[in-house]
Amino acid sequence: MSISTKPLLAPELTRLKAAPADKEAAIRQACALLADAGYIDPAYADSMMRREAVAETYLGQGVAIPHGMNADRGLIRHNGLAILQIPGGLAWNEGQIVKLVVAIAAQSDDHIAVLRRLTRLFQDEAALEALFVTDDPLAIIAALDETAAANFAADAAGAAVPADLALAIEWTVAYPNGLHARPASRWVDAAKAAGTRLQVRRGADVADPTRLVSLLQLGLRAGETVTVSADGDNAAVALSTFMRVIEGLSAEEQADAAKAPPPAGRKGWTPATNLKTFSGVAAAPGVVIAPVHVLKAASVEIADTPMDLVAASAALDQAIAATLGELKTVAAEAAVKVGQAEAAIFEAQAELLSDPEILTKASVLVVGGHGPAWSWRAAVEEVAVSLESNANPLLAARASDVRDVGRRVLAKLAPEVAIRSAIVLPSTPSILVAADLTPSDTIGLDTTLIAGLATAQGGPTSHTAILARTLGLPAVVAMGAGILDTKAGTTAILDGAGGRLYLDPGEADLASARAFIEADVRRTASEAEGRALPATTTDGHAIEIGANINKPSDVAGAIDQGAEGVGLMRTEFLFLDGGHTPDEEEQFATYGAMAENLGGRPLIVRTLDIGGDKQAPHLKLPREENPFLGVRGTRLTLRRPDLMRPQLRALYRVAKAGANLKIMLPMITSLDEILAVRAVAEEIRAEVGAPAVPLGIMVEVPSTAVMADVYAEYVDFFSIGTNDLTQYTLAIDRQHPELAAEADSLHPAVLRLIRKTVEGAARHGRWVGVCGGIAGDPFGASLLAGLGVDELSMTVRDIPAVKVRLRSASMADLRALADKAVAARTAGEVRALEASFGQGDAA
Repeated sequence: MSISTKPLLAPELTRLKAAPADKEAAIRQACALLADAGYIDPAYADSMMRREAVAETYLGQGVAIPHGMNADRGLIRHNGLAILQIPGGLAWNEGQIVKLVVAIAAQSDDHIAVLRRLTRLFQDEAALEALFVTDDPLAIIAALDETAAANFAADAAGAAVPADLALAIEWTVAYPNGLHARPASRWVDAAKAAGTRLQVRRGADVADPTRLVSLLQLGLRAGETVTVSADGDNAAVALSTFMRVIEGLSAEEQADAAKAPPPAGRKGWTPATNLKTFSGVAAAPGVVIAPVHVLKAASVEIADTPMDLVAASAALDQAIAATLGELKTVAAEAAVKVGQAEAAIFEAQAELLSDPEILTKASVLVVGGHGPAWSWRAAVEEVAVSLESNANPLLAARASDVRDVGRRVLAKLAPEVAIRSAIVLPSTPSILVAADLTPSDTIGLDTTLIAGLATAQGGPTSHTAILARTLGLPAVVAMGAGILDTKAGTTAILDGAGGRLYLDPGEADLASARAFIEADVRRTASEAEGRALPATTTDGHAIEIGANINKPSDVAGAIDQGAEGVGLMRTEFLFLDGGHTPDEEEQFATYGAMAENLGGRPLIVRTLDIGGDKQAPHLKLPREENPFLGVRGTRLTLRRPDLMRPQLRALYRVAKAGANLKIMLPMITSLDEILAVRAVAEEIRAEVGAPAVPLGIMVEVPSTAVMADVYAEYVDFFSIGTNDLTQYTLAIDRQHPELAAEADSLHPAVLRLIRKTVEGAARHGRWVGVCGGIAGDPFGASLLAGLGVDELSMTVRDIPAVKVRLRSASMADLRALADKAVAARTAGEVRALEASFGQGDAA
């Protein structure tokens, strides 16, 4: 009998116009489709690769059917077929060119009929060739299963879009990690306080924002557009207030997301011998050597002991109330241990206990004659399962939070169950291996006994991964169920940056790993000791190092990490955080506080950069089909003097007070724009009575880089935004789910535009900075310095590593490196240069 509760074929399992680099890349892309949709454990990709080593999976006629080992069928959650169309063809094995990959995940024979249809197509060469180039995923599905294709087409045609409430506004999700539990709990608070009915809709899916689970089940991702609506007598005020809250969280979410990746330049460890290896997703960096301690999931039965209805309801209410109090204490303790942002995880869990969905399900079961403990466990598990089956991995990860808070309540209802299911931790330092860990498990770990974490499930954005990073524990998640069979006490090497767990290493590998760890400790210590020193090359050339920050409160941390000033103050947070347009006085107070905290150090303030991926509904900007190519940055403020003039007045007033200030204009594409802003700025400067302030522009589009020699006559400096420059140069939306990884700022085309900017600026003696992503990567910073960039500004955490790298090289070496990079043909060739550069830094 089939285990599947999902369709065998589906549009989301079909990727057109793929161009994988090789067979392994093709198989892993196909498995990613299956894993993202909840069909398989990600580890099943490794099983497919093992199958390739022992069996032929080329079916013929340009078609391959990779599948996994029989022993790994336990990694399959639902039967499914992922289809990868490769119009350009891919060498599978010698003499085999594949244009259609049909990756099979099956525990039963459901897929056999599809494979029969596929082999019949071999007799119709024209039909098969058409599938290799079609733009319609349903055409491929129809060729394999006409009924399935018809059902999908009917669903698409008949999907009714629910009606919005009386007043509605659209909002684009500006949270890098989508709508997860922490910001969603703030939405719930705001919706409950609104005093009127609110609704959030994405397409045909609608959520009640007073219910946390309802919001989470939307699975909102960054860049998706939702419609928020309200009705009732107070609708206009309620909607405006609610929007201020959700917009105001944008800057906070972006700042938190920036903390998540491992520090730039950290590489994984590679063994010298062939070790038994488990692969997963890197969640927190670091390499550790320790014995394995395996947590086996305790299977605990809950006795269904019926009670009097009044007594059962009272017991459930008391357990929930006690848990709410407990979570407040846990959140307060967590705030001290790991910080307020991470402590908010437990505040969000408390909101789950007020969600009507779980409470209603449990109450219905109690009314039906079941015991309160049994009813609560069943309700929690139903909601958790519905979450973890979602194709959105961020949403699926929230199932752990539901079970975590559910377990706390259950401990009050059935204390004996809690005792039997309590996890047993090691008594000596160990690598903790588990199916998954809840946030409560993780925050309670004794870090003197836990060297690292390795879980079969989970994801890099799970709350457990966030807490592991904050606690400084190396962690790898999503390693597959096979890791749970590891023998307790086995010596292992966990590589949190590389996403690997190596078992039973020999003396050579142990020595190599210890050397890696020691080098990493030395590097960290060197960065800590040298972060206050200037970034001066061995032959005396100094590169100025600044920080990219948003708020005055960020200054102290930036200076502590070695920032010599602020190279980019993003002022849009003022317009996003509060959900309103700040007036001149509010802006003056903020810029003044930033300058005061810097104590005379340089401050570069970027004027309002709204548009593209940063939207503020309260500004009432027109909706555009392609906002990245529309009215954004300076294009917007030139059209909105109500935004430009108060900001410039506030800035010139800060300059008059003695700040070491520079003003930077975003999204400049023409000389006319420069001259127009200069005229307004000079008028306002004279009104305020301020001294002259250097006025610079951002280089974010290729045309500005090409025209730098002309623009240099009219501006005082340039700052290159490599993220946007890469996006516009390569015509890749950096938020595109499939293409974002290809938007590499080390592409030779981008580097050539940077060099052209530097050369153009030099004609008029102007300096050039970079405030984009590659400035914070030690290798990227080395290239930029070699290209002649004078100033680098980056995320605070990246400053020490960049300074160390620049101080270890000569300008002659950096220039030679830059010349090789500019002469390269691909981004891959540029990145390959790192292997032979800065060897002393990459242990």
